[in-house]
Amino acid sequence: QVQLVESGGGLAQAGGSLRLSCTPSGRTFSAYVVAWFRQAPGKEREFVAGISLNTFYTDYADSMKGRLTISRDGAKNTVFLQLNNLKPEDTAVYYCAAGNSMRVARGGYPYWGQGTQVTVSS
Repeated sequence: QVQLVESGGGLAQAGGSLRLSCTPSGRTFSAYVVAWFRQAPGKEREFVAGISLNTFYTDYADSMKGRLTISRDGAKNTVFLQLNNLKPEDTAVYYCAAGNSMRVARGGYPYWGQGTQVTVSS
């Protein structure tokens, strides 16, 4: 079993930045990829970015490329999502997920955090 705890959400102004953190614990050896998804009210949960804990390979949603960076702390396996040039449409609950391989579909990740709210004001 893998537990994921997110932090770093909050309120930001348009054009501002936030850094989200995801700290896994438990049987982390079984979680080779950590990804971020987001879900806005009334919308489907969508893939934002992912990183392989072994190879450092990263993947980003085309819609957000250039405005975010996913990285990891090698010692603790904490994964960070740096969000820049935030827009009101980035307002959503951001979820951390873990699984064995990089997938853009939410079904590819058996482990999920509780989510952290990001609200961007115009």
